Amino acid sequence: MNHINPLQQAELVPVFQDQFGRNKRKLRISVTDRCNFKCVYCMPEHPEWMKKHDFLSFEQLYHFCEFMVRRGIEQIRITGGEPLMRQGIVHFIAALQQLKKIGLKRISMTTNGHYLKQYAAELKQAGLDDLNISLDSLDTEQFEQLTAKKLQPVLEGIQAAQKAGFPIKINTVLIKGMNDDQILPLVHWAQREKVELRFIEFMPLDGDQNWARSRIVSEQEILDQLATEFDVQIGQSQAANPARTYQIDGMSIGIISTITHSFCGNCDRLRLNAQGEFFNCLFAAQGLKLKDSIQQLQQGTPFAEPILQQQLHAYIWNKAAGFDAIQAQQKQLKPSHKIHSNFRKISMHMIGG
Repeated sequence: MNHINPLQQAELVPVFQDQFGRNKRKLRISVTDRCNFKCVYCMPEHPEWMKKHDFLSFEQLYHFCEFMVRRGIEQIRITGGEPLMRQGIVHFIAALQQLKKIGLKRISMTTNGHYLKQYAAELKQAGLDDLNISLDSLDTEQFEQLTAKKLQPVLEGIQAAQKAGFPIKINTVLIKGMNDDQILPLVHWAQREKVELRFIEFMPLDGDQNWARSRIVSEQEILDQLATEFDVQIGQSQAANPARTYQIDGMSIGIISTITHSFCGNCDRLRLNAQGEFFNCLFAAQGLKLKDSIQQLQQGTPFAEPILQQQLHAYIWNKAAGFDAIQAQQKQLKPSHKIHSNFRKISMHMIGG
């Protein structure tokens, strides 16, 4: 990769902002749609994989990240699918360290944890700052029903990440009737392991489109369960974070309640998938195809930067107010014009959540 010269200061470029005045500070990069898990809230039973030759190269992703950091992005999160399934990911994270010289503050990763026992030390050495790890149940049989994989490698991966010195957040997607009995066991486990735990409401991004509101375990229902054993106090201000935090016995618990108590009003996130489609919202009905523009950027084609700037400015500016606004807009459309009942034909494994 052609690294930037940190001594060459770029001209001041305006931060990307949407029509509601929300500045964009966080970029999520999905480096692959492949995953070795089949989580019921994410992966379809029979996924149609993107063609690998359509993936943006790591060099192209690097140039796009540099472009975005110069326009206000402070945090980059690497997602998938499962990001550790893409060969070369550790070297990509190491290369991104160069961008900390021009304003990048954090490089994070979201993973299912299965390969962390193998990669944790390398990721730490490459400069990765923190990890979010999915863990939807501590019950071995239930975990396998949810993911089609064994629990033990994930627990070993979490231990390896702790040994490597990573700050860790555990993400648990709750589905009524499937794993809502895991709230209290996971809290007790997180207390023992000294990791931050976040519960996430089931969202309409499952691969086979079986989502229903009746299967949501709401923020209030989570709090009611916690209150049976703990004194629950409201934590620090949410600001632009997706999780509302609560304190129980000196421990922080987060709840991401996209459906029942949306955090969209302060959203500062943008997303790019592995084949160069850009999304201004997790639930955006349409993405922006940027692969050609990113290729031109990498090749140093004249006017590539202003063209990409113009494309992104218009698309980001028109970002909707949030989940509720998109849902209301969908209800107003004629049936033939709707994306589908779950907003669009894309599941979480293709965009990284």
